[in-house]
Amino acid sequence: QVQLVESGGGLVQAGDSLRLSCAASGRTFSSYVMGWFRQAPGKEREFVASISWHNGNTNYGDSVKGRFTISRDNTKNTIDLQMNNLKHEDTAVYFCAGRPIFTLIYIYWGQGTQVTVSS
Repeated sequence: QVQLVESGGGLVQAGDSLRLSCAASGRTFSSYVMGWFRQAPGKEREFVASISWHNGNTNYGDSVKGRFTISRDNTKNTIDLQMNNLKHEDTAVYFCAGRPIFTLIYIYWGQGTQVTVSS
């Protein structure tokens, strides 16, 4: 059974940093793209960042470019999201997700972790 478990969320002040981690288990993810999404109250889910587990290629949403960094640890099977210079508008529930590399549909999702940035 595939599981994606997020951790690292919390309450921080604007300008602070936070690191989220996603522990992936239940299958081999070498042919998968792993992503982070977020959803704020009353808003649609937003793409944050993604990384190819195979070659490490990354993509970022425009609102986080230059502030967030996604990375993977092949030995630990984790996907991390380093978030720097956090803003109030980064407040959301952050979800880890995975999709096969040949599709654009994310088929595995975690339960989410809350990030709250006070202004």
